[in-house]
Amino acid sequence: MSASRQPVLSAIGVPAAAQQTYERVLGLSGSPVEVIAGVLDVPVGAALRELAPLAACGAVVVQGDLVVVRTPSEVVHHLLAGWVRDHAGEQQRLEALTGAMGALNASTSRPDARAQDVVGALDGEVSRGGNPVALLKDLIERSTGDLLWFRPDQFRRPREDAMAEIVGAAVRGGRSSRALYPARALHEAPDTLRRRAEVGEEIRIVADLPTRMIVIGGTHAVLPEPLGRVDEPRLLVRQLSVVQACSLLFDAYWDRALPAPGLERGVARPDLRRFVVQQLAAGVQDEQIARALGVSLRTVRRRIADMMVELGADSRFQAGVEAARRGWL
Repeated sequence: MSASRQPVLSAIGVPAAAQQTYERVLGLSGSPVEVIAGVLDVPVGAALRELAPLAACGAVVVQGDLVVVRTPSEVVHHLLAGWVRDHAGEQQRLEALTGAMGALNASTSRPDARAQDVVGALDGEVSRGGNPVALLKDLIERSTGDLLWFRPDQFRRPREDAMAEIVGAAVRGGRSSRALYPARALHEAPDTLRRRAEVGEEIRIVADLPTRMIVIGGTHAVLPEPLGRVDEPRLLVRQLSVVQACSLLFDAYWDRALPAPGLERGVARPDLRRFVVQQLAAGVQDEQIARALGVSLRTVRRRIADMMVELGADSRFQAGVEAARRGWL
């Protein structure tokens, strides 16, 4: 089997037997199914069954009586294009959900009272004043369950030292704390990330976050009112469905975030190569990547150039193909 083709098919999970079939039919793109069956020396029905794993990954397309066989590079391009479409769709769904949250407390649009049998107040309140750290400490200590954080900007001392102590106490008590930070925090607040990691918090990095938020144990959620990056007014929600919606929003961001497993000299070190490749695959411009990372455009372009050298790629498309083969996407 050709050494140049096997890694691509293996990387996308094609079984060994199907890889052999692929090698035998690769030069026969556009041939009738009967011709393919003759080359494979099996009946037409059996030939279609042998081609099924290849069709599932897009290596083969059966169009009526004809069989189109994609080259290895065309297969990877097909898969990358599908990934980009899926990623774009997921991003749109996240943005739609984020936008919907902003209307949770809207008072200008209400169902007609005559169309409802029972109307009750939501469980929660909007408040001002007080010490935000003390308020969160009280909520966390009086609750149970895990902590989920959107932390787009509030990582400045001395407040951060106090919050790290609160999180550390919760983790020592057997609770989990997961926090999402924007990529620029790697450069703007490395000490904060290191301190929170030291007390046991699990940290991941995203390009940016739409609002501050903390979900406490699946029973409480605290957000700015309206959503954003201010301490007050703040909305404390106990309404179960709203808290669940906040948890779902967090999980959607968490699943597409990058882990920051290593902390060295106070600097979180996630796999920034993967972050950059993901952004490029999603069609994000260099300028936007630079803003997300909090670095200069020149630095981003230098990192992309270094990554292309590491991948042995002459173009960004080739870099994407090789990154997919290596499992960076």
